[in-house]
Amino acid sequence: MATAEFIGPALPQIPWEERPRGSSEVVWRSQRNPVLTREAVPGANSIFNSAVVPFQGRFAGVFRCDNTAREMQLHAGLSADGIHWEIEVERIRFQCEDEEIGRFVYGYDPRVCWLEDRYYITWCNGYHGPTIGLGYTVDFNTFTQMENAFLPYNRNGVLFPRKINGKYAMLSRPSDRGHTPFGDIFYSESPDLIHWGHHRHVMSPAGGWQATKIGAGPTPIETSEGWLLIYHGVLTSCNGFVYSFGAALLDLEKPWKVIYRTRPYLLHPREIYECVGDVPNVVFPCAALVDPPTRRIAIYYGGADTVTCLAFACGDELLEFIRENSL
Repeated sequence: MATAEFIGPALPQIPWEERPRGSSEVVWRSQRNPVLTREAVPGANSIFNSAVVPFQGRFAGVFRCDNTAREMQLHAGLSADGIHWEIEVERIRFQCEDEEIGRFVYGYDPRVCWLEDRYYITWCNGYHGPTIGLGYTVDFNTFTQMENAFLPYNRNGVLFPRKINGKYAMLSRPSDRGHTPFGDIFYSESPDLIHWGHHRHVMSPAGGWQATKIGAGPTPIETSEGWLLIYHGVLTSCNGFVYSFGAALLDLEKPWKVIYRTRPYLLHPREIYECVGDVPNVVFPCAALVDPPTRRIAIYYGGADTVTCLAFACGDELLEFIRENSL
């Protein structure tokens, strides 16, 4: 098995469980799933599709918390171990210089990325339809909202954790107003995180579990072989959408060039908390932690648009699986 270098600081406190005895799965579920349910926030209908990052020796996150009015909102949270969470009861209230952009309509499916000297948050932001909201925090207490990255309609905005060829970089998935029955992943870059261009196509739906639409998941993980991208894919069954996730390896300097991409999925709705909920048959990854010395990866994903779950992988095994099972 070839050994790639995983780039980034060590994370010895990463949440981790060994693969169950007798299992051969490349990605396996936490036996504690779901790790976060609606009971964590009074008045919550569901907590799912949320983002987690290391923070001051602990963990912090931005969580999608839909309330019982079914309003889609973002809440901040802290944890000592990445498993047990204290979620703020009140939603995040972004500070914004422009009243029009800062007027909150809805926010959902956040990602969080440490970039240079702060934590940037991207989310699906309501502005005459869904688009990519962009903001930042340094302490998970005060949050500042910037300009939306793109025009409506767009979802699944995911920043890269460093500049590429001197430019900030983001993946996104242009969409429509509703439950988009299509979707390709695109790459964009910016000199200042405000003006975005140099748009490049990355990849399209490809049949099977990823036949209808695809979208970027957690912040890409840098390795010596390329950017490791975990992404979701959707098929349209006779009973509606089914969300699974797989992975791809993108070129380090030209991330719109796909080196490898999984033909089979890595995780598919199977457990009761993934198959039964507000939206059945959904696994939706939004965050991944990595400890480079051990190659351990912890993946946070939403289950059935209702709960937050956790899965694990060994980095070298995952890269080998992508190489050997590529489209």
